[in-house]
Amino acid sequence: MKIGFIGLGIMGKPMAKNLIKAGYELVVLDRNTSVVDEFLKLGAEKESFPKDVAAKSDIIITMLPNSPQVKEVVLQKNGIIEGVKAGTIFIDMSSISPIASKEVAEKLSEKGVEMIDAPVSGGEPKAVDGSLSIMVGGKEEIFNKVKDLLLIMGSSAVLCGDVGAGNVTKLANQVIVALNIAAMSEAFVLGTKAGVSPELIFNAIRGGLAGSTVLEAKAPMIMDRNFKPGFKIDLHIKDLANAMDTAAEVGAPMLLTSQVLEMLRNLHQNGEGQSDHSALVKFYEKLVNTEVNR
Repeated sequence: MKIGFIGLGIMGKPMAKNLIKAGYELVVLDRNTSVVDEFLKLGAEKESFPKDVAAKSDIIITMLPNSPQVKEVVLQKNGIIEGVKAGTIFIDMSSISPIASKEVAEKLSEKGVEMIDAPVSGGEPKAVDGSLSIMVGGKEEIFNKVKDLLLIMGSSAVLCGDVGAGNVTKLANQVIVALNIAAMSEAFVLGTKAGVSPELIFNAIRGGLAGSTVLEAKAPMIMDRNFKPGFKIDLHIKDLANAMDTAAEVGAPMLLTSQVLEMLRNLHQNGEGQSDHSALVKFYEKLVNTEVNR
């Protein structure tokens, strides 16, 4: 079985490497030629256009920034749709609009191609160690065919419904993560201003109800002033904007999400768009001229 993998960025690169480690043959494509060269040394093939990747692949995986990039790679000139064979399975692991997922799936179905949307959660560290959480939308029989493949890249893969359901679930995940980081930031700035060490607060609360995966992953980064991106603020802005658009379509209230989205947009305007989303703490720090550290 040959896997086409398009998009070798912060997340896609380690995910694709885990597939190679598991023995899969890969055909890769990315605009970054240096990362493509890295995969060639690992035994992968390369192609210059998505249609050529598609023509060589039994399963195609994309890991791209947002809906426009996925639609371009799949549907536009030299796209996957021009080279794909009937019976191929397309797995989009990007975090995009559920509406876009359904549109792409509909177009591919006309070519006899089945699609699942399978966005992930866990950031770069979990992409590296293959322990991502994968949220899937699509037909159950297609999910069952690729589940073992997905579990090379993640520790869990859960079918959430039809195509688009994976991205709805991912949007819910991103809302919860963003609000957790905002709450943690607010609390740590409160503690700092009140004269209590954030590290002691962290150690005191991590085993209680306030403890969470977000707290464990992001509190140390904040206290160490390490904002190297595992997940960029600009990408979280994209996800929350997609969540707001989806909420508007279905009529769901997003009061807290809208507030955090504006905080992230403010940070983007202040040059923090490429920082890790834990840099949300800087929004609060700037308001009171303080810094959370150990």
